[in-house]
Order: sequence, then C-alpha cells, then structure tokens
Amino acid sequence: MQFSIQLPTDRVDRGDEFLGAEALAQLARAAEEAGFAACFVTDHPAPSDRWLAAGGHHALDPFVALSFAAAATTRIRLQTHILVLPYRNPFLAAKSAASLDALCGGRLILGVAAGYLRDEFAALGADFEHRNELCDEAITVMKRIWTQSGIHLEGRGFRAAGHSARPRPAQQPHPPIWVGGNTPRAIRRAVELGDGWLPFPAPARMARFVRTRPMESAADLERGLAYARAHAQKVGREERLDVCFASQSVGPWAKGKLPAAAVLEDAARLEKLGVGWLAISLPAEDRARWCAQVARFGEQVIAAGP
Repeated sequence: MQFSIQLPTDRVDRGDEFLGAEALAQLARAAEEAGFAACFVTDHPAPSDRWLAAGGHHALDPFVALSFAAAATTRIRLQTHILVLPYRNPFLAAKSAASLDALCGGRLILGVAAGYLRDEFAALGADFEHRNELCDEAITVMKRIWTQSGIHLEGRGFRAAGHSARPRPAQQPHPPIWVGGNTPRAIRRAVELGDGWLPFPAPARMARFVRTRPMESAADLERGLAYARAHAQKVGREERLDVCFASQSVGPWAKGKLPAAAVLEDAARLEKLGVGWLAISLPAEDRARWCAQVARFGEQVIAAGP
C-alpha cells in the first residue's frame, strides 16, 4: 500500500500559515520525509458562495501549488486530486501538465474528473450538460498533444489545424492519468482512457449532491472494482489499473491521537480488495501540528506497513 497526503492549501483562512511559499515547501518536505509516496491538492477555480457556505472550500491553482511542492522536494509524487478537465481547453491543460512533469523530473500523477458544480461551470463559461463528453475528449486529445506534432483535429469549442506543443512530459508517453468518480461511466472512463481509478467514499445524501453513485461500504467498493475488472476484460485491457481510495479512519476533522491501528487495518482490508493507494487528509489547525501529525503517520503507519 502506498499513501498520498492532501496538502492543506484549502485553508486560505490561515494565510501564510499554510499558503506562503515557505509554508508550502515545509508541508511538502514533511510529507516526503515521512515516507508518503505522493501529495495532492484539489481544484476549485471559481467556487460559489452558496457552496462555500454549505461546507465547500477554496483551493490554489493545482499546478502552481504542486510546482512549489516540487521545487522543495526530490522524490515525492505530485498528484492532482482532482483536476476538472471540462473547465479547461485541452491544449492548456496539456501544457500545464507537461510543464510541471518536465520541471519536476517526471513525478506528476494527473487525477482528473468531469466535475459536478453547476455554478462553477457557469462562472467559467464551461458546458455543464456535456461535461462527460468533454472529459473523455480532453483525455484523448491531451494524449495526442503529448505524443504527436502537427495535430489536426476539431473538438467541442476548439479547432487545431497543424499545432505542436513542447516541452513533452518527462514521463513517456505521458503522466499516469487517474480518473475520479463512482459512476459506471467514470469507471469505464478509467478503464478505457486512464491508468488508475479514484473512487471516493460518498454517503447517499452526498452522492446525490455531487452527482455520483453512493459508496458507503466495502461492498460498494467491491462492486465498483468488479465492474472495472469486467469492463477491462470486455474491452481487452490487460494493463493493471491503479486504484486510490480515501481512508475513512482519519480525516481533516479528526480529533485526538492518530488512530494508527485503525488506519493500518483499513489499509490491509483495502489492499486485499485491490486498492494500491490510500489518500489521507489530516487536521490542519497550524503548520507545526500538521507536520508533527505527518511525522507520526510516517512512523506509526507507513513504517509499520499493512
């Protein structure tokens, strides 16, 4: 089992405590020194006030945030969790991803999804109704941008008549693409177009809001994994699909001591199901305590191993 830690760059209310250049460098170094295989950030360029009041959060631009993390580290992988592809022209998304991968020495994991916030789509002038088609198209087009020259194609809202983009990503043919979402369509997208799947815990009430399938139990996850395996067989996919799931044993609102035993038990159970990565979020009240928690996680969980 490998672990990816969320950098608390959503805590814009704390200013330089979490968002300053030195703060972000310290957070990323702490995660790397603790043995985390990756660190991740979220993507919300234009959240609505209504969503924020209901518990939503702000976010730094993911590529800018991960660039600062990359500059302060040497080994830890840098993950978007997730990048909403329909918000962006695929040439711009491909350029940002290739630039970061080239500069960080091939450490990018590109987690992507179709998105679900109608108001954010509207603020960005993005097409909410066709977000699934746009997501599929973007993945396909970005792969061409990263590997081909003189591209000719016409997509939804763009036309390329002989275009090339350099630099190419350091990882060839491209960074791993992990697809987020619990729906059958998201799983098919992961199997057909991606290198990994990013399911996430979603109680029924939350699932309706974020327009996905509920995932409330291990049985729900098992059904999703079985569907992914069946679809892979159907379409002739032989490559292993990485799976990264969020730990339910610890979270950003947890209080008290790190429940190391519960996390290890959770990791061992998920590993048996076929999950290879566990996404971790830790409470973020101040930088020193967050870094101390990260160090304890490394000592009590990562070093112990499931």
